[in-house]
Amino acid sequence: MTAPTPTRSGLDQLAGEFVTLADALDYAADGETGLNFYSIRGELTLAMPYRTLRHEALALARRLLQLGLRQGERVAIVAETHPDFMRVFFACQYAGLVPAPLPMPFVFGGRETYVAHVRRLIEEAQAVALFVPEALRGWFSPADAGSLRLCSTLAGLPADGEDLPCGGTGADIKLPTIGADHTAYLQFSSGSTRFPIGVVVQQRALMANISGILQHGLQIRPDDRAISWLPLYHDMGLVGFLLSPLAGQVSVDLLATQDFVRRPQLWLSLITGNRGTISYSPSFGYELCTRRERAINKTELDLSSWRIAGIGGDMIRPASLASFARIFAPCGYRPEAFLPSYGMAEATLAISFAPVGRGIETDIVDLDRLEQDGVAARPASLDTRARTLVLCGTSLPGHEIEIRSVDGDALGDRRVGRIFVRGASLMKGYDRRPDETQAILSPDGWLETGDLGYRLGDTLVLTGRAKDLIIINGRNIWPQDLEWSIERSVADVRTGDVAAFSIEQDGHETLIVAVEARGVADPADSERLVRAVGDAVRAGHGLDSLVVLMAPGSLPYTSSGKLSRSAVRQRYLADRLAAVAVPA
Repeated sequence: MTAPTPTRSGLDQLAGEFVTLADALDYAADGETGLNFYSIRGELTLAMPYRTLRHEALALARRLLQLGLRQGERVAIVAETHPDFMRVFFACQYAGLVPAPLPMPFVFGGRETYVAHVRRLIEEAQAVALFVPEALRGWFSPADAGSLRLCSTLAGLPADGEDLPCGGTGADIKLPTIGADHTAYLQFSSGSTRFPIGVVVQQRALMANISGILQHGLQIRPDDRAISWLPLYHDMGLVGFLLSPLAGQVSVDLLATQDFVRRPQLWLSLITGNRGTISYSPSFGYELCTRRERAINKTELDLSSWRIAGIGGDMIRPASLASFARIFAPCGYRPEAFLPSYGMAEATLAISFAPVGRGIETDIVDLDRLEQDGVAARPASLDTRARTLVLCGTSLPGHEIEIRSVDGDALGDRRVGRIFVRGASLMKGYDRRPDETQAILSPDGWLETGDLGYRLGDTLVLTGRAKDLIIINGRNIWPQDLEWSIERSVADVRTGDVAAFSIEQDGHETLIVAVEARGVADPADSERLVRAVGDAVRAGHGLDSLVVLMAPGSLPYTSSGKLSRSAVRQRYLADRLAAVAVPA
């Protein structure tokens, strides 16, 4: 096909009203819509109608079973924004296999770090097969396969009938019957553990979340069209902009994440050219477009079709969104298109949505009362230190949200506490991690999200993370991971000599790394240490950081012997860190 799939499917629109994801694809395949893949030059490289995806996924499902894979086994897939990922993911749905999407290497500092990370994810998932993109064919040697029985690109599969465990042809293979209680996929989620663990997402939970997203959150229409550059290994990209549109028979125009980062105009140009109506981004996507304003030809843009500009994945900064709306207003962008929402992988994706068509609504609170008393009180005067917080709407139908104190008591309006959620979209549990599951999921179905917030009637307002989670560019980053990378990579840094945290600086989240500088004799030594720490963070995590050198023994610890990152952060903000010899 030389043209993208049409916007209208020609079917009676069903908004996620299916038992399984395979049922949703079966229905969408009778229509005209599908997936469209675009290059960094903005050119359509392939239009894949849902009927084509279904046909190819069914054939591949039989091939995978013919290769000896068995129902319920896990298949790791590097989640490239490419038709091959879609083919393998949906083949797993029909074959009763459990796909586990893996990140692409652009979020890592190099080949060695990336391969080691993927190897651990494969082990965590207990995957028996791994599919990688053609571009990464040479990155994985037989030694990387470990317990894998299959490690291949899609094109590298053996020919039909060639040295296959089951013999015969793919057509001889009978596909299993998949029901609501079967596992749809594993979604890796970074929690309080040292390494990501798999969230078990059942078909029942997935379809409950998708129907809530389409019907309640987005209020889907027959003339909607989705545009996305979000990574498919992340729940917002996978569920929000692959699985949900498919289950609503909506066409999706897809850009690779790294292509968007290089050329953010591509996102806005696709919305313009294809009359996109729904697209989401964490804060950094809107901020990137704002920062690159001069490189974007606004005279070529028409954003008047964009009715839902979703925002999620991190704390929402209303000032950044206001800048985006102001800059692109001449292009037809309407600020009421902004749609705040809240979610997490443990709830499949979405938990709450603000009302469609009302844009960013905020609550201004007394910052001192918020910090000291845990009360979101209105400022007493114009001189009061204040914080502007975004309203994240109401819970999906059939779901409940509670704000609880540290003692577990339900709190009233404007009382800040831990956010708990219950409903049909929640995970079955972490994969083979009963202790971690029990720690956050109660026997009566309440999930402790790890976030803090308060209520205004039925409306949820987030205030931040309950723990030390660092959120940069929509990524959830645990400080321990950064600290361990530095301790492993930099010979001059001992265990316990480093603390990582983030601050908001000039409207952006900035990563700060405080390091105790041992053996630093002059500015040259300081410069080498700063550079080595920065390189370690960049190589291991793909992040830039501001490195602060401190006097040995000056990092604060709690009475139980744990590093107090919150105290380090407070001292930094108060300019009371015992900094030493930072090079000019």
